[in-house]
Amino acid sequence: MTTLLEARYRAVLRLLPAYYRREREEEMVETYLWDIDRATQDQSRPTFGEVASIAALAVRSRLGGPGAPRRYVLLGSSARHFALFAVLLQAAAAVVDRSLELTWAFTRGAEGRHLFLTGFTGRGPSATVFAVLTWTLPLLWTVAWFALVHGRPRLARSAALGAALPTLWPLLGPLVADTVPPDPLYGTATALLAWLSALTLCAAQHRDAPPTRSPLGSPGQVLLACCVVMGASVVLFPYTADAVWAPATGFVVGAVGWLLWRTRGTDRTSPGAALALAALGLLILAVRLAALRPWLHVPGAGPLVGGGLGQTAALALLVAALAVVGGRDLARR
Repeated sequence: MTTLLEARYRAVLRLLPAYYRREREEEMVETYLWDIDRATQDQSRPTFGEVASIAALAVRSRLGGPGAPRRYVLLGSSARHFALFAVLLQAAAAVVDRSLELTWAFTRGAEGRHLFLTGFTGRGPSATVFAVLTWTLPLLWTVAWFALVHGRPRLARSAALGAALPTLWPLLGPLVADTVPPDPLYGTATALLAWLSALTLCAAQHRDAPPTRSPLGSPGQVLLACCVVMGASVVLFPYTADAVWAPATGFVVGAVGWLLWRTRGTDRTSPGAALALAALGLLILAVRLAALRPWLHVPGAGPLVGGGLGQTAALALLVAALAVVGGRDLARR
């Protein structure tokens, strides 16, 4: 006769995919009930630690664990590529943004330096701490990038979560401090991009995941190339550059380059890469639209709006092309 505790364990185990339950459910239930007196099983429940362990196993087994069916292998590959590309893009964007800001401040003499420093001082200790963290924490995307491609997934996960934290402050800051809230759509889209990147990295880089490799070169060269493209886009087109211009340009150039390189390859790259780029492009498109919306009716913002609309069109076309390529890749496999 099935006890209440056994029924509860089986209910929790339904978090696992069907293929895994068919192979391991009976063994796992027997292990959980091994040293529990049958007379007390109706008064017991699975512990929080056991439920959390099963939930983590459910994620891992759906993202390309050993013996997983083809669809889960493809899902895991897509998730790992998405995390890789998203971390690279945000790492380059953080480096370029801060490098250009420092260059501008320290090439304008004392007035430029003063203007830069007043962004961190003069507003109270708490505001100063938050300003410093908001400026520095996004640089952890670079730590996450190098840790990821050098086989340090634990460090990569911690760095990515730390890098994503500042995106919550514009949303939560007005609730706890006297700050001006940002455009809600832009703040939400930016936080969604950062946290989906960080959480996908945490989920996809499980202990059974294959090692991550840097695309098209050494990690430093790839990051430097992305920084050069993004920085040049701001320097060459200063009147169209807003907060999203550089990362969106970096994605467009990178995705077009990847598609051209792919047409010359013989192995068609790893499964799921095109779909991962399409998903990342869709998120960047959302951020692009959210950032552009407040400028649509601002007088004198014609160059910025024109550049933003051009990027929007390029992103939309690229996302569609990548989705088609990804669908064909999956059909062949």
